[in-house]
Amino acid sequence: MAESTDKSKPYFPLAGGASDGWTKEDEATATCFCGAVQLAFPTQGPGLVNSFICNCSDCHKLTVSMFASNFTVEDSHLKHLRGRENLKTYSQSKTVQSGNNMTNHFCSICGSLMYRVSSGWPGKSIMRIGSIDDFHLMETKLKPRVEQFVKQRVDWLKGAEGVKQVHDNYFANHHADL
Repeated sequence: MAESTDKSKPYFPLAGGASDGWTKEDEATATCFCGAVQLAFPTQGPGLVNSFICNCSDCHKLTVSMFASNFTVEDSHLKHLRGRENLKTYSQSKTVQSGNNMTNHFCSICGSLMYRVSSGWPGKSIMRIGSIDDFHLMETKLKPRVEQFVKQRVDWLKGAEGVKQVHDNYFANHHADL
């Protein structure tokens, strides 16, 4: 499939129940697995804050995997296109290493985690790179720049190539945007 190799062009593979995702120069969509919830988010600053991989124990449990791939956006640039009424939340601070309260916003139909909100980062939402509709953005504009909590990464998984490796929470000490 020739179009999937040119990373400068959008690529929307068959994935999940929605087929109406889109990409513009500075904005794109993220959709839950069943398609009931769709968001529009910025693909560059100032609305796009950062992109990162997290290996913390919460991300292990929350993703039911070995790490989470994330990007943070300013809430002022995050749009709920459909399904906001389908979002349910779960909040807790007990296991969050920073001690902040984290609120997860997930689709009540398929269970996809669409974003997290930290009490320590007001006005920002932490989205999952895997929820974006244009898969080429995963390798271009949203490629992670930092991998944090590498001390908790499983030994059989190597670090992300070309990504800054940080032992603990990178963003607790670095509030710099992209």
